[in-house]
Amino acid sequence: MLLVQKYGGTSVGNLDRIAHVAKKVAKAKAEGHDVVVVVSAMSGETNKLIEWAKHFSPTPSKRDMDLLLSSGERVTSALLSIALNEMGYPTVAMTGRQAGIVTDDTHTSARIERIDPKPLRQALDEGKIVVVAGFQGITPDGRVTTLGRGGSDLTAVAIAGALGADKCEIYSDVDGIYTTDPRIEPKARKLPKISYDEMLELASLGAKVLQNRSVELAKKLGVVIEAKSTFEDVPGTIITKEEEIMEKPLVSGIALDRNQARVSLQGVKDRPGIAAEIFKALANESINVDMIVQTIGHDGHTNLDFTVPQNELELVRRVMEPFGRECGSIEYDPSVAKVSVVGVGMKSHSGVAAKAFETMAQENINIEMISTSEIKISMIIDEKYSELAVRALHSAYELDR
Repeated sequence: MLLVQKYGGTSVGNLDRIAHVAKKVAKAKAEGHDVVVVVSAMSGETNKLIEWAKHFSPTPSKRDMDLLLSSGERVTSALLSIALNEMGYPTVAMTGRQAGIVTDDTHTSARIERIDPKPLRQALDEGKIVVVAGFQGITPDGRVTTLGRGGSDLTAVAIAGALGADKCEIYSDVDGIYTTDPRIEPKARKLPKISYDEMLELASLGAKVLQNRSVELAKKLGVVIEAKSTFEDVPGTIITKEEEIMEKPLVSGIALDRNQARVSLQGVKDRPGIAAEIFKALANESINVDMIVQTIGHDGHTNLDFTVPQNELELVRRVMEPFGRECGSIEYDPSVAKVSVVGVGMKSHSGVAAKAFETMAQENINIEMISTSEIKISMIIDEKYSELAVRALHSAYELDR
């Protein structure tokens, strides 16, 4: 079996933990598997490098930052390779470039364009373990790039796809995907399997275990992922095709995203093109607009509400200033949260949305905005009720059973 294993920053956070990871990798090799390992930088290392850069410049060039930030993963990969070689397991460490990872030229958030698997295959054919520095690649003209948030997950999935690996194991300090955040609802239950689409929704809605770009790529390439714990030897959660999950639950999980703010435009002049102008201005600043609700216009005016990431609210205020003359008023509310119900079973069952709305009513929680898809219901509510909403919905759909 060919395994690709990825270990996150907390998993390789110090020398003792790197030694622990080396033992796990050696165990997989001793069991007869071919192994490619992708590693993140040691936890805290990337932030330290950013601080060092900002000591010299508040706005360092993105090209220089990529060269700097890629060094964290190189350190980890070299140390893990040294540890494995010392244990008697022939190992080679590779940078993103040496592993054949070619990206576009978008510095600090590059996209993988292709992987030349020859260097990886050659090392595996020689019986070696391969340790790849995650989060990085190279442009066609030789510049180092980094892949942005969750980039090491992306590296692991892309390599698994390029090599046709049997499984991509993503190791972290969490032992799988839960029906909701166990810190909010102690009755949360670990899921044995979840579909790509459900995981994509949960990842985009605030679940932190996997980054949604890596899940998108896994779905595209047909890579089976298992989210596992570095520190506990227990089964994780398999992320795979929907058709490979025998019993499709009605609801798989409840997600909570507190990084939300609501923007309300009252009395907007109801003319063709006004919405396009507003959302184009936001898009030009790379602001991700989530939920949008527009009411039917009266007397030449309409109301328009939408949500944006809370940490971009000040930038949104600046972008919206020129539109003040088009509106009666613009209000900004950072004290909201998005709670979502996710499950592939919704496709074939009615009444899922009704139960969500009834549950909110029973808890006297007002729903400010609603968005739905084939497998998701999202509601914007007052942030102070967010944890109560999660627990109530978790109970209503009997996810603790």
